[in-house]
Amino acid sequence: MRAITARTSIVGVPSLLSATLAITAVMLAVTPAKATETSETSRADLTMVNSGMKSLKLETTADVTSTTSSAKLQRNSQSEVQRVEAQRIAQNIEQTPPASIVPVNTDNAEGSDAADQVTSVSQLSDVRPTDWAFQALQSLVERYGCIAGYPDRTYRGNRALTRYEFAAGLNACLDRVNELIAASTADLVKREDLATLQKLQEEFAAEIATLRGQVDALEARTTTLEKQQFSTTTKLVGEAVFTIADTFGDRATRNGSDGFLGGVNAANEGRLRDDNTETIFAARARLNLDSSFTGKDQLRIRLQARNITPFSGAFTGTNMTRLGHDGNESNALGVAKLFYRFPVGDKFRFQVDAVGSEFYNGLVSTLSPFTSSGTGALSRFGRFNNIYRSGAAGAGGSFEYKFNDFLALQGGYVSDTNSNDPSAKNGLFNGAYTALGQVVIKPSKSTDLALTYAHSYYPGGEVNLTASTGSSFAANPFGSSATLGRPTSSDTFAGEVQLRLSPKFIIGGWFGYSFIDQEDGDNEAESLNGAVFLAFPDLGKEGNLGGIIVGVPSKVVKNDIANREDNDTAIHVEALYRYRLTDNIAITPGVIVIFNPEHNSSNATQFVGALRTTFSF
Repeated sequence: MRAITARTSIVGVPSLLSATLAITAVMLAVTPAKATETSETSRADLTMVNSGMKSLKLETTADVTSTTSSAKLQRNSQSEVQRVEAQRIAQNIEQTPPASIVPVNTDNAEGSDAADQVTSVSQLSDVRPTDWAFQALQSLVERYGCIAGYPDRTYRGNRALTRYEFAAGLNACLDRVNELIAASTADLVKREDLATLQKLQEEFAAEIATLRGQVDALEARTTTLEKQQFSTTTKLVGEAVFTIADTFGDRATRNGSDGFLGGVNAANEGRLRDDNTETIFAARARLNLDSSFTGKDQLRIRLQARNITPFSGAFTGTNMTRLGHDGNESNALGVAKLFYRFPVGDKFRFQVDAVGSEFYNGLVSTLSPFTSSGTGALSRFGRFNNIYRSGAAGAGGSFEYKFNDFLALQGGYVSDTNSNDPSAKNGLFNGAYTALGQVVIKPSKSTDLALTYAHSYYPGGEVNLTASTGSSFAANPFGSSATLGRPTSSDTFAGEVQLRLSPKFIIGGWFGYSFIDQEDGDNEAESLNGAVFLAFPDLGKEGNLGGIIVGVPSKVVKNDIANREDNDTAIHVEALYRYRLTDNIAITPGVIVIFNPEHNSSNATQFVGALRTTFSF
């Protein structure tokens, strides 16, 4: 019902005000001096016409005041004869109603001095277009039809106006305006419709009340959240990983050229070869503070604490057994990552890393469903091609330029871990670094291809070309150390592919080949790595993931230093199944098998069993 009332008000108010103001102007402005005096005397009483029309009262008062001033000027120029005539007319006001205020449907006695309805202002013989109130009178006669004339077709606009006459004329025009409003809105709504609406409102009164209560409660909760929220621009995204894991099988004691690994010799080899690892229970916690200032950008501050000891070195003799989420800082909380990502136009995105820069955590696509360390592959090697890793992990950045839905250019730069150190062989450009470029091609919605190039440089000291994946020779082919500094560079070419044969089946893989140079000598080396994988998204349930990964960790296939070349080939086999218990909890059991660890067939096969539980919030 409120909607109908509002509609009527919108239609009626302009017409009502127009008619009322026109009546006031015509009836007051065209009167002689006596009318002016009468109007001034009765001005205070005009409020009695309609106590609810405050704005009308003010406008009427203003018009009367204006008319009074004009009449006073006119009075000084009128002749004595006119004043006498005005007095005579005023004495007969009560006997003869004026034409200007007679209602439309008034029945008048024949031959009397009563009003006669007219349909055009031109029918009034004493009204001229030059009269200053002509337009107002014309509107009332022709538009609203609420003004009548005398039988002699005169209007007699100079007659005086009493309060009763004003009220009668105003009422006649108001009635006419209401008739017009009713006629124009007759088809908008029917009485039956209103009855139906009222019935529905009564029938669903309880539901409406319940909904109103829920809305009120939601508004109250929203107000509380707004008052208590941490930040209007920042949200917290957290992850906690619990891991139970162990290795089985003798530790590797020989390198790829059948020499002893570090710390092993003929005297202690038999003792060190035995499997001495114990089952561990360890954890990693991450808190990401993600902020956005424009809705399209992202500032991330990652706080991390972990105590997952890597299965490598003295425990297994090789990095091939490492887990993808390991790392041990004795649960010391620190800033593990800090970056700001923002768009430049519609096609270009850029990310600036201040701490912990990594290509795979930036804007470079890995084309692997196992990329995440918390929910992807269990092993370090099985997550993606190691070309996306850098032994340096300091400041840097990455970018993506998307030409269209089928072609994109990506790249980035990762500087030395000590990029904040201004000393020699450190800093942003003079320490270790990796620069990468990649073209991503999507010939169809189900196919992704990538061609990748990376150039890495290490100024000497500890060299780690493969970021602790693959063999020790592949990571440091020329044996550089803190005491034997051998600057090393590499140029790596790689290709990645991912085919989504169905929404629940993905097949893919990668291959990389590196050309390695000793910068302060003539030695050269070459290495490779590769893998194929099968992924089964939503296996058994939405959010689950099954996976099988088979590959060859990085190995040196050619080296001018003959005793630092991998003669055999290690094979990595991994099977995992991520089962999502709830939207926030997932468990991932899996097994990793390494045949010929360190690319040496004399080393025993090693097994890694792990159960990872991931909590996301």
